[in-house]
Formats: sequence, structure tokens, C-alpha cells
Amino acid sequence: MTSFEFPTGVLHLALGDIASWPARAVVNAANSRLAGGGGVDGAIHRAAGPRLPEACREIIAARGELKAGEAAITPGFDMSASFIIHAVGPIWHGGNSGEPEALARAYRSCFALCREHGIDTVAFPAISCGAYGYPVELAAPIALTELKRGVTQGDTREAWMVLYFPQAFETWLGMARQIL
Repeated sequence: MTSFEFPTGVLHLALGDIASWPARAVVNAANSRLAGGGGVDGAIHRAAGPRLPEACREIIAARGELKAGEAAITPGFDMSASFIIHAVGPIWHGGNSGEPEALARAYRSCFALCREHGIDTVAFPAISCGAYGYPVELAAPIALTELKRGVTQGDTREAWMVLYFPQAFETWLGMARQIL
């Protein structure tokens, strides 16, 4: 783990499993239907247990499918986290279809929910970097900038970027040392 301290809070980079991370909220890299899937999304759905799918269906029934850059919140159910913030990142189409803006909006939408619900610790995955194909070297600077903004604006006291693979952690850490 490596930490970057700011006057208003701390940003951590860590290697681990976000589905079991000890934060008040964990962010799920969700699809537009909040329907579960593979990777982080599947792991969080499995960890949260059988009540999560119904909560997600209720959100979709009330507001429709989420667009890239939007987020919704549910209880954490069987997870140690009190909340799950479901963020929809953009699918990578080469970078000329608004992907950078949508990715930044996804992180900002999560921080808006943190502010609204008084969430003081939140753990993020690398949104859109898995099945959605966003290149890590392009996503990391956007994500790190938004994570720093969320902490320095006081949206939360502590933000975590939790990476599952050691190589991903090293890549993000190298970029964080350049950006932060």
C-alpha cells in the first residue's frame, strides 16, 4: 500500500480484493443494467448476496438504465461495506467517442454519492479497465486526478484505489507518483 496525504484526506493505492475491502462504501464497475457480470461486478454481486439483484432491479425500474458516467447506490447487504456505489464507465471505442469525459464523470458521480450519504471511506476499482477495454495508461491519469479531486474537495476523507493484480498495482503506482 502507498498513501498520498492531502490537507483534507488521504488517497491510498493498494493491492487486494475490493469485494472484501474494509471501507464504508465500495465502488462496483457496473454495467448499465446493474445486472452483475464478470470481474469486479461479479465478485461484488457474489459478496453482497442474494438481496443485491432485487435492489438493482428496483433502481433500473425507477430510473432506467444508467448511462456511462452515472452511478447509483445500494446497501452493501452481506458485504462488510455499508454501501455499494455502482458506477458505469465507458466502453473503450478508441478514445474519440467521449470516453475520457465519461470516465471522469463516473468517478465524480461516485464522489457525489459519497457526499450525499456522508461516506467517509470509499474503495474504487479501475473502472472500465477490465471487460470494457479502457487502456490503463489512459484511464489511470483520469482516475487519479478525480480521486485526488474528491479527497481534496472533502467529498470523502479517505479514498482507496484497490487493484487486484500486482502488475496493475505497479502500473498505477508509477502513474500516481508522476501525477500526485
